[in-house]
Amino acid sequence: MTINLIELPYHPNATLNLFESLSNTPWSMLLYSGYENKHSEGRYDILVTNPVLTLLTYNDITTISSKKFHKISKEDPFLLLKKYIQTYQLQSDNNYPIPFQGGFLGTFGYDLARRIEQLPNLSKKDIYLPDMALGLYRWAIISDHKLFKNYLVTHDHPDMTLSWIKKQHIYHNCSHYTGSFKLLNPWKSNIDYSEYLKKIQIIKKNLISGNCYQICLAQRFLAPYIGNEWAIFRYLLNYNQVPFSAFIRLPNNSSILSFSPERFIQLKKSKIKTQPIKGTLCKLNNKKSDKKQKLKLFQSVKNQSENLMIVDLLRNDLGKVSIPGSIYVTKLFDIQSFSKIHHMVSTIIGILDTDNFSACDLLKACFPGGSITGAPKIQAMKLIEELEPHRRSVWSGSIGYLSCCGNMDSNIIIRTLLSEKKYLFCFVGNGIIFDSNQELEYQEMQDKMLTLLIPILKQN
Repeated sequence: MTINLIELPYHPNATLNLFESLSNTPWSMLLYSGYENKHSEGRYDILVTNPVLTLLTYNDITTISSKKFHKISKEDPFLLLKKYIQTYQLQSDNNYPIPFQGGFLGTFGYDLARRIEQLPNLSKKDIYLPDMALGLYRWAIISDHKLFKNYLVTHDHPDMTLSWIKKQHIYHNCSHYTGSFKLLNPWKSNIDYSEYLKKIQIIKKNLISGNCYQICLAQRFLAPYIGNEWAIFRYLLNYNQVPFSAFIRLPNNSSILSFSPERFIQLKKSKIKTQPIKGTLCKLNNKKSDKKQKLKLFQSVKNQSENLMIVDLLRNDLGKVSIPGSIYVTKLFDIQSFSKIHHMVSTIIGILDTDNFSACDLLKACFPGGSITGAPKIQAMKLIEELEPHRRSVWSGSIGYLSCCGNMDSNIIIRTLLSEKKYLFCFVGNGIIFDSNQELEYQEMQDKMLTLLIPILKQN
């Protein structure tokens, strides 16, 4: 069966409305572009469901499942993925105007780093989401909000899928989901202010001694709730229109609600792009004051220093798998604006050495993203394990796809809610360097909370 690309009638909310009927179905996933924010990267929505193969990793065991077999492996999950990409080679068409033409899509949790590096086991594990959850999808629905087109791409006969789409009434004008949810208790943090200040002092001692240059310290909030997770996602879209959002329904009714503004790794025709975020200030309502706020962020020596450290780290990571001399920084300290926040973003490009390395090798070489660890990466992760009371689980990992046409794109899982057993978990972190002011760092975390935790409290 050849690959088919079928154009569908365009509606800006087509993928959101269609996903509503899938939102409780395990292995249904939506990558959402936040196109309403008009960000340069906010172009494509990708909807998938019903994978023909799944890879599900917990600790050192990966379960591989399809309709024909069910087996387990202790192999490196990245190598295992590489193996199954080669085994299930789907046809592709490089002339198709879409980035994803079927392939693997899902999530790589931060704790997958334990399969790459030797890290201590000090923090408590109380979230049991998978370390890796990937599905192999033979069809997808894609919205291109730049060209105002919707597509069905499929490796199977399209009639059944087209019939199902028509029955969903997805082209109505409703732009807001009306489902309900409620927090049962206020958000509870695992690090109070006094503990946070103590941890900052420990980090600064490590900085002075030369053990590290920057540490991304996170605190975690949790709260029990009732209602539907998809309702929470749709509600929070009113406050978060960002280009690397996602909703993933995992087995056991757990889910990931990501409103990430940050790209991790993109691969397109052997060209690599990564765009780390380091540096944050909240947006102001007054236009004149907000313009000064953006200038303040751009001129911040502290934020520039923090950003540059991660740029250097990622250049080093990319260098492991790139053609020598191909890595360049095309934008340094660019200020990008999102719904409630301004960020300092740098852009690094390179060319993958495709004679020796694959997209999986690239992902593993850079995982987890340096912007959420610190530098140097391994030492930073070891210190994070000592300082943070609970494991990060999925948070600060990555959500993305590896298309059969060779494209890959992925986010950093920040500004994200994790849902498990009717508890919501939300991590907020920021980078600490020697010049960091502890009060300002704590305020930065509060600014980041504005887009997720505060709106949910208002809903109550």
